[in-house]
Amino acid sequence: MSEARMIDISEKSYSLRTAIAEGFIKLKNTTIERIRKGDVEKGDVISVAKVAGILAAKRTPELLPMCHPIPIEYITVNLNIENEGIRVVTEVKAYYKTGVEMEALVSTSTALLTIWDMVKKYEKDENGQYPDTVISEVKVIKKTKLVS
Repeated sequence: MSEARMIDISEKSYSLRTAIAEGFIKLKNTTIERIRKGDVEKGDVISVAKVAGILAAKRTPELLPMCHPIPIEYITVNLNIENEGIRVVTEVKAYYKTGVEMEALVSTSTALLTIWDMVKKYEKDENGQYPDTVISEVKVIKKTKLVS
């Protein structure tokens, strides 16, 4: 039986680490229009999703058991409304011994899930299903390590 353990980073040096992640949620055109007009019953989808993404990045080690707690120094969550949905792009920075790509991915994923939660009422079909709603393309698009 294999043991579970965090990776030993005690010998690694501190450096500025950054990661940018993105993802996309496909939505109905009518839902996109509601978001643009601010006509969503649960509130301002864009603002709430941004805050949820920031909070999620800070709580990543609570969700991913082998992830090191990292002193995050910067998080930004940008949401861009496109023709078929919303693209979320998250950037995370920390001066630490290990990368921040998991924090960026958790932030992006949580922002996308928050959008879905806030608009699910408008995305359901007559059977209560979500045939058009899809979260996709969640990935790290850039990761850097700046050695000083």
